[in-house]
Amino acid sequence: MEILINDIYAAILKGDNAQTPELIQAALASGLDASKILNDGMVPAMAEVGHLFEEGEYFVPEMLISARAMQSGMSILRPSLIEQDVKPAGIVIIGTVKGDLHDIGKNLVSMMLEGGGFQIVDLGTDVPAQRFVSAIEEYAPDVIAMSALLTTTMINMVTAIDAITTAGLRDKVKVIIGGAPVTYEYAIQIGADGYAPDASRAVNLTRSLV
Repeated sequence: MEILINDIYAAILKGDNAQTPELIQAALASGLDASKILNDGMVPAMAEVGHLFEEGEYFVPEMLISARAMQSGMSILRPSLIEQDVKPAGIVIIGTVKGDLHDIGKNLVSMMLEGGGFQIVDLGTDVPAQRFVSAIEEYAPDVIAMSALLTTTMINMVTAIDAITTAGLRDKVKVIIGGAPVTYEYAIQIGADGYAPDASRAVNLTRSLV
């Protein structure tokens, strides 16, 4: 059974989108616990993908390929995790702020976070401040992750944080931000709890805040 876990790890690491779900199906059929498949095979594989990216051995395309393989596997594993009431590492609401339609970076962060064991609520792009507020009320997340790819839309991160504060919810959730024009200094300036320059570090940052 450990062989199957190792095979799942290897398949995700090389981004095998066809083999990963097949291996997970085989692991479940053999009686392997869904939480063990997730925590011993999938999460470590995505952690290694992040490590390889930070070391300069993987680049964004490799990260995407591995993340998609992981997502294919999760589509098979998720029903078993729900059935066994396996709790996620945390709940993360993610979205690109109002006025901004870019989603590639957001999608990669979503996939990497899911690979890290988090439950993701993706609000999509062009998300108004009030939608973040209503999502907090609906899902009670641990973290809100906001993305902006345009300097002109960065101000809408401030609008969203202000709306969350006005709604009396700011002390109930951590806020992290990212995107090409965004900086650590800007995160401090607007009162966010953290900034991540890429998807790999977004996972590490989220883990540190939950």
